[in-house]
Amino acid sequence: MYNIAIDGPAGAGKSTIARMAAEKLGFIYVDTGAMYRAMALYFIRNGISSSDEEAIEAACKDINISIEYQDGEQVVLLGSENVNAFIRTEEVSMMTSDISKYAAVREKLLDVQRNLARTKDVIMDGRDIGTCVLPDAGTKIYLTASASERARRRYKELEAKGVPCDLEKTKQDIILRDEQDMNREISPLRQAEDAVLLDSSDLSIEEAVSAVIDIYNKKRG
Repeated sequence: MYNIAIDGPAGAGKSTIARMAAEKLGFIYVDTGAMYRAMALYFIRNGISSSDEEAIEAACKDINISIEYQDGEQVVLLGSENVNAFIRTEEVSMMTSDISKYAAVREKLLDVQRNLARTKDVIMDGRDIGTCVLPDAGTKIYLTASASERARRRYKELEAKGVPCDLEKTKQDIILRDEQDMNREISPLRQAEDAVLLDSSDLSIEEAVSAVIDIYNKKRG
């Protein structure tokens, strides 16, 4: 099986770019961030504070996260509920960043992710795929963009959904999340030594997808 690992900060376009590249290459796309978001949603719904590590660790035993593919689309299941429609809010985003520093949360999802990679050709994106989850991935890419550009993209996305938002606050939220992700004790966000840096600040989605495929083709020879 061949694995492509794409890491990078929030709002860099990892999910969209990885999904489109997977379609073109005939790979399975695995959105690990959506799994963490589903866990964050569980904690929010159950009134568990992101600072209560003991409660989070205890709750992890009761959470069942899985993924299915329906018409080629990844569906994240919390228990038996499809939660795709509920995991993209700003509240869930911040909770996700807060809880992803805990070992119990990461261990809960690690086996699910690695099992997929052992049985399928996958493109997997997240914060620590190339450094921790799939350290032996054949192709590793660190996908980034400026904070201003990432905020602009997130603002447009929320605006299109009719969600009230403020561009400057969106930018500050992204910068805060970067700091949390890069400075957490367990599996911090960083570029793997053998990852190719891809800055998408001035690229269209299609151009970024083409760049990912070019990197893959060069790595695979």
